[in-house]
Amino acid sequence: MGLFAYQVVDKSGGLAGGQLEAESEWAAAERLRKMGFTVVDLSELRVSPAKHLFKVRKRRVGIGDLSIFTRQLASMLDAGIPLTRALYTLSRQAPKPALREAVEEAARAVEGGMGFSDALRAHPDIFSSLYVGMIDAGEVGGSLVEMLRRLAEQLERDKSLRDNIRSATFYPVLILCFATLVVLGMMFFIVPLFVNFFPAGLELPLATKIIVGLSESLRHFWYFWILGVAGIVFGIRYYVNSPSGRRAWDRLKFRVPAFGPVFHRATTARFLRTLATLLGGGIPVLQALEASGAAAGNSLVAEAAAAAAEKIQEGKSIAGPLEESGFFPPMVIQMVAIGEESGALPFLLTRVAEFYEEEVATMTKGLAAVIEPLMIIFVGCIVAVIILSLYLPIFLVVTTVGT
Repeated sequence: MGLFAYQVVDKSGGLAGGQLEAESEWAAAERLRKMGFTVVDLSELRVSPAKHLFKVRKRRVGIGDLSIFTRQLASMLDAGIPLTRALYTLSRQAPKPALREAVEEAARAVEGGMGFSDALRAHPDIFSSLYVGMIDAGEVGGSLVEMLRRLAEQLERDKSLRDNIRSATFYPVLILCFATLVVLGMMFFIVPLFVNFFPAGLELPLATKIIVGLSESLRHFWYFWILGVAGIVFGIRYYVNSPSGRRAWDRLKFRVPAFGPVFHRATTARFLRTLATLLGGGIPVLQALEASGAAAGNSLVAEAAAAAAEKIQEGKSIAGPLEESGFFPPMVIQMVAIGEESGALPFLLTRVAEFYEEEVATMTKGLAAVIEPLMIIFVGCIVAVIILSLYLPIFLVVTTVGT
């Protein structure tokens, strides 16, 4: 994707300008023509690698900030404030520079005659395809305020799910980092002190040899360890970013002891909530399935949703293909089937999503209560193993002298 600066003549004959992202210059020009503009100038913006990295960091917008912006925009439009004025007002109030710039650029584009959804589409790093699709449906159907409220609720629920997952994983990660620092501190400072107390020529136990050898390796060849760890991290990231690696990683997350069921329920809830929001907003079922699968954040769910969309084109129901995927629990399949038969699919999907969201919240609280003492025991065992390995030679010397 490239970034293109453009100047166009809008429908009223005025000159407007801005930036948009597209795969090529031709694609950018074609998109502007479809919006009803006459292209005057179009050029790709060249960005140096250093600036590109800075831009990526800068344009990160949290889901909480986006949900607040969406909720405020819905309230302002419902109060009768014009769209452009509401956007300019919210751009000045946005806490993040990236969101502030994107909203201000969207306001200028809308003021120049561009549709709101098209103006947001120029910022895919902030406004997802699902977000833009909902705005587009709201503009076409004349229900923009309602769509914004649905989006705000969707974002708030998604944020709640992510917070629950973070609360469950934060403590184990923190303890692992602490354990790593403790082990490194012992290897660099404690182990060398103990080695000085070992008599010359003493045959060290195997456990002590391993600890001493690891300490010497870390102290004298630390740069190899750093390169090795960095290579492993980048290798894993490269593999996970590949299609096969992403699929394997997404499957592995559901098999992690204790955490797997939490990830499974959270992914299911996110998929169902998104699908309910899109269907309730009047998005066609095929487009809603594909967008919901992508928004679930798991390649297995995305593949199941894409397969369901293909089967629906063949005349089948939604429930059957979802059941064939083997991912969704029986309750979800039954509720989808009932929703299709009764015509209340968005409502039932919302109820099931709420059920799984509550389950995730309950399970994360239980995990936090169980994992805390287990992790403390884990760190204590690591330290105990190292200390005992260092004291073994001293015990042997004392025993030998005593006999």
